[in-house]
Amino acid sequence: MVPARSPLVLPEPLDAALVDAYGNPPRAYHSLDHIEALLRLYDEVAEGPGWAQPREVYLAMLFHDAIYDARRDDNEARSAAMAAAEIARWLPDAGIDIPRVAELIELTARHGQLVADDFPRDPRGDDTRRFLDCDMAILGASPAAFDAYDRGIAAEYRHVPRWTYALGRRRFLKGLLARERIFLDDGFHARFDAQARHNLRRAVTTKR
Repeated sequence: MVPARSPLVLPEPLDAALVDAYGNPPRAYHSLDHIEALLRLYDEVAEGPGWAQPREVYLAMLFHDAIYDARRDDNEARSAAMAAAEIARWLPDAGIDIPRVAELIELTARHGQLVADDFPRDPRGDDTRRFLDCDMAILGASPAAFDAYDRGIAAEYRHVPRWTYALGRRRFLKGLLARERIFLDDGFHARFDAQARHNLRRAVTTKR
């Protein structure tokens, strides 16, 4: 698995299970490269404001897309269930708050629907906002990185008729653009909002 400022050492079988999961089926975007990007942001938060529950957030990042099939709408729930089972199996005495890991993963199903005040203004709430924003930070990446992400998502939905996909994708991106806040955490908002809006405006004008 990807190196990072890891708050715990993964047992080799758990590491292997994650690598196998992210390779099956092959993904154009939701791959280990995506996890690497998230873990870089994990490290940045760790160096700055810090994580209240660093191990739980770290494990949620590792597992949040472990099960991904663009034909299904229960990937987050299935990934959370996998995380709970694998952590219980391989880290039984580590004191991991497994329900918290599962909660964070399941919240990723609600990207674009949540607002900052859905979570308390406390360290746990801060972790939630920052975790979710890490997963959405690609929206505020450079134009080239955003375009690669957009192409990757399209490739993962190649089973959907092109016009149907374009219509749904444009609706989703326009919904994000219409939000008062795209990012939940103040730091992520300050860092990524302007570039995200630039990327989204450009994207919605090219979806046909």
